[in-house]
Amino acid sequence: MARFWVCVAGAGFFLAFLVLHSRFCGSPVLRNFTFAVSWRTEKILYRLDVGWPKHPEYFTGTTFCVSVDSLNGLVYIGQRGDNIPKILVFTEDGYFLRAWNYTVDTPHGIFAASTLYEQSVWITDVGSDFMILWLHGENGTGPAEFNIPHSVTLDSAGRVWVADRGNKRIQVFDKDTGEWLGAWNNCFTEEGPSSVRFTPDGKYLIVAQLNLSRLSVVAAPPVGSIGECSVISTIQLADQVLPHLLEVDRKTGAVYVAEIGAKQVQKYIPLNSYVPSFGS
Repeated sequence: MARFWVCVAGAGFFLAFLVLHSRFCGSPVLRNFTFAVSWRTEKILYRLDVGWPKHPEYFTGTTFCVSVDSLNGLVYIGQRGDNIPKILVFTEDGYFLRAWNYTVDTPHGIFAASTLYEQSVWITDVGSDFMILWLHGENGTGPAEFNIPHSVTLDSAGRVWVADRGNKRIQVFDKDTGEWLGAWNNCFTEEGPSSVRFTPDGKYLIVAQLNLSRLSVVAAPPVGSIGECSVISTIQLADQVLPHLLEVDRKTGAVYVAEIGAKQVQKYIPLNSYVPSFGS
């Protein structure tokens, strides 16, 4: 028994030393230790940026989608409603820049793709007519079949990840050939994913579930494998917030969530002590 208490006292002294050393010497030892503990206990990897945006009064409709132009530090938001601006533009710091209410009728999704030479914003408008340029899959529950395909994203290996919301799964395809590579079925038994995005380091996927008002941090599989879905952490939002689509800033790792129930967009900041590769 005496040996047990000696061990406990020694462990306590070691932790106290790490805390003091980290505080006064800036040592990364404690930060790495905290990350290891959080991995096992599934602590939250993000915190809500309560100061974003600076002027939420510009949200005058139902916020359906959000996208980030990381190169220029801009956040684009699409909202629906009568006689309101359909597209809002904010800075990453939350300051309102401009809005417009033309060329867009009923925005559903938005994607910003900028280079050093030009800025481009792509908007899916369900109130307009479209011509099908490329089609893969059909309605159903089998491989490469869909029921409300709601969001797509690419990984660094050239795979397309599709949030197959009605079938409660994520399906994976080769972006060039359209070949079906596999699916994740085990993580979404309560409700299917409405949105999916990769973190900048490619180690995690951020998944939104609309009616559960939940965000999940899911471990990404290694290149060459689809693997099994493994939830690392969850962020439970308030009831009826209804996160529709989300976006991840490719530079900072910040997560922006378009909430159609709350009629707002919220920003979540990664805790660098838990996800040290963000912002590198």
